[in-house]
Amino acid sequence: MDIASALPAAIVTLREGVEAALVVGIVLACLNKAEKAELNQWVFGGVVAGLTGSVLIGSFLGLGLQQLQYVMPNAERLLKPFLGILFGSVAIIMLSWMLLWMTRQARSLKAEISQTVTNALVNETAGLSIFSLVCIAVLREGFETVLFLFTQSQTLMGSLFGVVMGLLGATLIGFGLFKWGIRINLKLFFQVMGVLLLLIISGLVVSVCRNIDITFAIVSQLNNFSLDLCLGTGQSCILGPLVWNTSQSLPDKQFPGVILKVLLGYRDRIYLVQLMAYILFWLVIGNRYFRTLNQPIPPKTQTTSVAPSP
Repeated sequence: MDIASALPAAIVTLREGVEAALVVGIVLACLNKAEKAELNQWVFGGVVAGLTGSVLIGSFLGLGLQQLQYVMPNAERLLKPFLGILFGSVAIIMLSWMLLWMTRQARSLKAEISQTVTNALVNETAGLSIFSLVCIAVLREGFETVLFLFTQSQTLMGSLFGVVMGLLGATLIGFGLFKWGIRINLKLFFQVMGVLLLLIISGLVVSVCRNIDITFAIVSQLNNFSLDLCLGTGQSCILGPLVWNTSQSLPDKQFPGVILKVLLGYRDRIYLVQLMAYILFWLVIGNRYFRTLNQPIPPKTQTTSVAPSP
């Protein structure tokens, strides 16, 4: 088993899984406090439904891609980089937005979920409301993980192994917090995982730029397309000159370069546009993330929220 191919999927799944586990644990704690343990079955049903929905989304996307390749066999050369652009761009937007949103909302997460559960308990459809709350939370995290998996060029077995490890770790953390009473510094955990996730997303930014470059190069070579879209020569079409080349000393397809690639977004060849996009991502998303971490907690949430800030 190539551990390097499993690391990105494991990190993303672990973070998303812990976020879902926190929601599930808070809901179960609220039901226990309200002496409504009979509604626990709706919580577990929501978890199963959310996981099932995530698997179905992944299966449908996979089958759709297979059918697309079957219907358009001659376009496979162009299809692969185009799908890399599509899934990579969506994953970058979704993962970045959810990282920033969850970081802002984490301070009041417990208070908001507790209020939602309390409001649901006074209705006749309390079970269905709780089921929907948990299902949506799990499905949201699962959907983000599925999107990320479709951006990976590693082997399917490696990605699935990483998903299993991430889910196992998230489950153990969830049980440790809410079942066994283990104290974990969740604030530090989410901060570390947030930085790792930013590094992984920044690697996606570099990959999307490369796929755009490949797409432009392929389109320019089509017989029925007379316009040359390439602005440069050599190995780069629109990415500009090569500014980084460590392919001889630290190749990104061999250890330890492959570890740096999957965790830090390292590439042994970096072109000017890729470098600019990488720096821009950190200036915009990275800077906003660290600013969110340092924002003071509003006075009204200091006494009602115990959920740590990622």
